[in-house]
Amino acid sequence: MPEIQSSVSTSSEAFRRNSADMLALVEKMRGIEERTRARSARSKDRFEARKQLLPRERVALLLDAGTPFLELSSLAGWRCDTSDEEESIAGSGIVAGIGVVSGIRCMINASDSGIAAGALQPYGLDKQLRVQEIALENRLPYIQLVESAGANLMAYRVEDFVRGGNMFRNLARLSAAGLPVITVAHGSSTAGGAYQTGLSDYIVMVRGRTRAFLAGPPLLKAATGEIATEEELGGAEMHTSISGLGDYLAEDDRDAIRIARNIMADLTWDRLAPEPAKDWSLPNYDPEGLIGVMPTDHKRPVDMREVIARIVDGSIFSEIGANYGSATLCGYARIEGRAIGIVTNNGPIDPAGANKATHFIQACCQSATPILYLNNTTGFIVGRAFEEAGMIKHGSKMIQAVTNATVPQITIYCGASFGAGNYGMCGRGFHPRFCFSWPNAKTAVMGADQAAGTMEIVTRAAAERRGATVDEEQLAAQRAKITERFSGQMDAFHTSARLLDDGVIDPRDTRSILAEVMKICSEGDARKLQPMQFSVARP
Repeated sequence: MPEIQSSVSTSSEAFRRNSADMLALVEKMRGIEERTRARSARSKDRFEARKQLLPRERVALLLDAGTPFLELSSLAGWRCDTSDEEESIAGSGIVAGIGVVSGIRCMINASDSGIAAGALQPYGLDKQLRVQEIALENRLPYIQLVESAGANLMAYRVEDFVRGGNMFRNLARLSAAGLPVITVAHGSSTAGGAYQTGLSDYIVMVRGRTRAFLAGPPLLKAATGEIATEEELGGAEMHTSISGLGDYLAEDDRDAIRIARNIMADLTWDRLAPEPAKDWSLPNYDPEGLIGVMPTDHKRPVDMREVIARIVDGSIFSEIGANYGSATLCGYARIEGRAIGIVTNNGPIDPAGANKATHFIQACCQSATPILYLNNTTGFIVGRAFEEAGMIKHGSKMIQAVTNATVPQITIYCGASFGAGNYGMCGRGFHPRFCFSWPNAKTAVMGADQAAGTMEIVTRAAAERRGATVDEEQLAAQRAKITERFSGQMDAFHTSARLLDDGVIDPRDTRSILAEVMKICSEGDARKLQPMQFSVARP
């Protein structure tokens, strides 16, 4: 099979410049993540005094030793609460990801109670809904490590309350789909959050620490005049011996995690799927080179074959129709022995490229081959000749193929993802199984300069129709404002903070992350479940 022959010189000035630019963005990403982890870890003395583990310590103890943890949406909510980068909380008060517990791959959702007592931060609801969606689609058991002060009433919005019902609906759907929901209530689980615990199939509570009630002592007194302690209202001993809400009474966090692991071990459940025979080879080109291959400026061209060569087994890529619609690349490859179809672009998508991609997507569905979209396009090509050639018609066919594909689709924003090209390349709105961004990725309806230029033309034309003189100073200010707005909102850090992907990743980790999500998709699709007409109800 054909191997990609790289033409990139790692000693060139362009490679060095690209590397420096990309490494600066990776360092920025890691810095944001580390500040949030450090902020949570500041609570360590307080947690130890209560004989508790920090949230990330709980997650680490839950996971099988030596197995990977694919953290999701680590930048969620960043700078959505404040413009101060140092003060902003990334992750939205939740540590979420996919890991292996007692030999079973699970979705894990842990309250980051080291920060603001685990209260949901901006986009916390969206993050929970997204990880529940991933668990449902990939048939993953769902483990919650709950200790949350709940919603921030000072920032109350009625729309969040109404939309929050989706979170509880999804817990019931997970259970009814045959996917166990296991909750370890490490601390507070109050008001609506009490149903986060209550809508679980297995509930572990910690003596002296768990609190689950619909109304805490202050609200209870205000509403009814009744006076009760937290332990009387919703303590672990009461719930495991009187109300029946809790199934297991743990002595401390470590004991609770041990019980959760035992619950998973006792399940009649498919363990990890066998790995393909390890006769696959590494890429011929070091994945470290990905930081120098891709320019951070989307206006500078790149041959996406150079990216593929550093991701796939043996750098082997069987390209389909290389001479037809040549700016759009389609072909087959393998990642750690697993077959994958790849669609990417070296520029705008023209009618021929859209037709080729449509055919390839349908062929992948016929052969049950997952599809990887490496986003790098300024969109569907424009111009009179292309309109006459049916760009809208052919682009629509590509979008229809993406929408109705019957195989797992995985999207990585590597460069530009503009206009309807974002749709044709399975952008977030088209529900890929997983969607990640490189730190340099840009997502927008169009480029900032194009947006500003378009509005300038419109403004000049409007003035001409009125017979008015254009105020050039005002026009320049308009152009600067539009450019600034578009540039800020298309940035990967901005889009990831708003849950428009599943996380920003280091380009050098792309192959290992793809290998992991392909395993997740493969196991989920092969898993035989016994769905019910109801979820498991509490006794």
